[in-house]
Amino acid sequence: MKRTESENLTDVLYRYLREQGLETPLNEFRLIQAWNDVMGKTVSKYTSDLRIYNQTLFVTISSAPLRNEIMMRRAGIIKALNDHVGAQVICSISVR
Repeated sequence: MKRTESENLTDVLYRYLREQGLETPLNEFRLIQAWNDVMGKTVSKYTSDLRIYNQTLFVTISSAPLRNEIMMRRAGIIKALNDHVGAQVICSISVR
């Protein structure tokens, strides 16, 4: 038996995840894990809760000046997080 059509394993896995409806939850998990890498240790220290609901990232920050800085840099943070994951996962950020 000879196969003439070979496929890359990563393509097969991504197609399976998409068919099973698991691609979006996996990307959301990867984005939440990427918060520390993208934002750095200082911001991570003041971050207490991260959640994604309806393509909105809900972040709880304990420092008021840092909260204000994140609100002003919202568009850049969204782009950096989505680029780190490699997919359009979030469209907005809500800071509390």
